[in-house]
Amino acid sequence: MANGVWHTGYGIEINLSLPDLGHPGRPDLLREITASIADRSPHLLECLAHHDGRECLSETGGKSPWMFIRRGRVGGRRPLVASHLPITHKATPAESEQHKATKERVVETASRCGLGAEAEVPTANRRSISDALVTGPGGIRIGWEIQYHHLSPSSVHRRSVNAVQHDITPLWVAKDRTASLIDRAPWARVDDMPWKDIAGGKEMVIRGGYRHLQVWKCVPSSNRHCLLSDGAGHCDGVHSDWFVPALCEPEKKAVHLEDLVLESATGESVPVYVPNRGSGRAGRHMWVPSADCERWRELIGEKEPLPDAPVQEGDDEITFAEQGLDRACRAGEEGWFVSDARPIRDLGQPTGGFTLPRMPAHRSGNPMLITAVERTAASAALGCPPWELGPCTECGQLMRRYGRDAAMFCGVCRAVLNDR
Repeated sequence: MANGVWHTGYGIEINLSLPDLGHPGRPDLLREITASIADRSPHLLECLAHHDGRECLSETGGKSPWMFIRRGRVGGRRPLVASHLPITHKATPAESEQHKATKERVVETASRCGLGAEAEVPTANRRSISDALVTGPGGIRIGWEIQYHHLSPSSVHRRSVNAVQHDITPLWVAKDRTASLIDRAPWARVDDMPWKDIAGGKEMVIRGGYRHLQVWKCVPSSNRHCLLSDGAGHCDGVHSDWFVPALCEPEKKAVHLEDLVLESATGESVPVYVPNRGSGRAGRHMWVPSADCERWRELIGEKEPLPDAPVQEGDDEITFAEQGLDRACRAGEEGWFVSDARPIRDLGQPTGGFTLPRMPAHRSGNPMLITAVERTAASAALGCPPWELGPCTECGQLMRRYGRDAAMFCGVCRAVLNDR
């Protein structure tokens, strides 16, 4: 791995293993050299061997002596690495056919559902192109990005922000659980299948990126664990969290590509960004039913948009080894995957959840003292509409007091009364 480059603009050597890059007087240098090639001259960074007049293995191989900077992955570290251009991955014939077949399937599905659909649509400023642009009856525009090979997180973020600025909701499609686009923007993961199966209409299940909200009361009879006690015991509170369909109770039916094409454009499914609570990860992007989204916002009183700044998560933090500058050309030792494999990003795990302290009690005989958030949480946890809620005759805690299957005492009080 090359740990140094020549900056043609400033006429300086840059040591990528140093926190200040060897130039403490240039605080913006890191941002400048890691900018997208689309936003800077491709000749800004040069192989040190080429600059010194020595053999550049990339150039002698008929390629470029010009370079770009990325994050490597070695032994759990994330060093800055200089690699030779071109930076784009050249898709294999199989990848190209998969990409084309998926794009065409999205467009065909949208058209069959009566939605507007076009392929290869550039944004107004022509800085990015959607593989497929689907427009719903209410004017919702979904920019499908079929990404079956590696793309840097900064590129995913830049293209997503550009789409949002032009009133397009990006929807990235991956086939790999290690794809770096996962949780960088609204996304969905499908199976890796032959292009002929995709074109032939074989079932395409959304394996990751789509979730449902689950709300439950934390009592001994609950099948879900307590979010506050590391799975041990119960807290009598109300928990909520997001789960993939297979882990919901009861289990939800799988979402297919065709479902997401239609529902994302009609607003039946919406993108949500959920910050992780108490975790090193910044958060998760996901598609969810719109009704679940509204309930979640009522529960937590938050409304999280797509972040407008690059998110640097724990597995992206740059590490600096502070080594001497290596002036040799390392072409041939490069590649997108430096030493270690990329970690699995689509783990299907819950987000960390949200908890109300306990099921709210009926206060001072006045039901109006119970907040809207508490009432929403109680309604969701008990599986009944808000108007069926009422106080337990014994302890005053909110319970299903009216309507079908109603009772006068909550489960805890019934158990105590039965033991008397």
